Amino acid sequence: MANIGKYNTLTVIALTENGAYLDAETLGEVLLPNRYVPENTQVDDKIKVFLYTDSADRLIATTQTPKAQVDEFACLKVVQVNKMGAFLDWGLAKDLLVPFNQQHTKMEVGKHYIVRVYLDSRTERIAASSKLDKFIDIYPADYNEGDAVELIIASKTDLGFKAIINNQHWGLLYNNEIFQPIRVGKKVTGYIKKIRDDGRIDLILTRTGKRKVSDFKETLLAQLAKHDGFLPLHDKSAPELIKRHLGVSKKTFKSTVGHLLKEGKIRLSAEGISLNRSVIK
Repeated sequence: MANIGKYNTLTVIALTENGAYLDAETLGEVLLPNRYVPENTQVDDKIKVFLYTDSADRLIATTQTPKAQVDEFACLKVVQVNKMGAFLDWGLAKDLLVPFNQQHTKMEVGKHYIVRVYLDSRTERIAASSKLDKFIDIYPADYNEGDAVELIIASKTDLGFKAIINNQHWGLLYNNEIFQPIRVGKKVTGYIKKIRDDGRIDLILTRTGKRKVSDFKETLLAQLAKHDGFLPLHDKSAPELIKRHLGVSKKTFKSTVGHLLKEGKIRLSAEGISLNRSVIK
C-alpha cells in the first residue's frame, strides 16, 4: 500500500509530456513531473519516490529527498511566517507548514526548531508540530542497558541534553559524560546507559566497559596514522587535552593505551604515543 509522506516504490503506468504517471494503488495515479523522471525510464519500471501534496493540494511524486518523513523528528529552519503559520525548509519544492496551534513557542524566520512531521488524518496534508511531548511514547521503553539507539538532540538542560530515542522516547545525556561536540538538532548514535525505576532513560554516547575500549582502539590507531604515527598525549596529559584531541575521557584513553601496549601496536614515552610502523598500512 502506498503512503503519503513516505518513500514508496511505484510502477510506471504511462509516460506523457508532463512526466511519468505512477500506480499508487488505492491513492490512484500519481504524476512524477518530468524534471524528476530518471533518464531512459520505461513503462513498467519501478521508481522509488516520495509522495506529498503540492501547493494546489494535488498528490504528487518526487525523487527529491526530504529531511524527514511522516512520523520522524527533524531540526528544520523557518523560511516564512504568514497568517497560516510557519513554513519550514524540509528539502522539497513546497515548504512544510507548522500551524500556529502546533507551535510550542511562536516560531521566527531564520531560526531552527525540532519538529515532528505528521499526516493530518482529516485533510491528508503533511504538516509539522513542535509540541513534541504528544508524539513521545508514554509506555515503558523496551531497551536493555548497552543497546545502540539512534538519537536526535532535542534541547539543552541544566544536567545535559534531552534526546529523542529511536523517534519514540525521551532520554538524557549528562554533561560530564559528553566527550564530543554536541548541539540541538544533531543526529547521533548513542547507547542505553540505564533505565531508572521511574522509567526515565539515561544515555551515553560511547559504549561502556570493554566494548567502549574495543570501539576506541581503532579510532586511536587511525588518529596516530593520520598524524604521522605520533600524538603528544600520555598518562600524565590533562583530561581536557585528551577530550579536545580525541573526544573521550581520560579513563577510556588510559585503558585503550594499555591494551594497545600489550598488543605491541604502540610505544609510550614521556613525549607521547608512537605507532609501531609495522601496523601502518
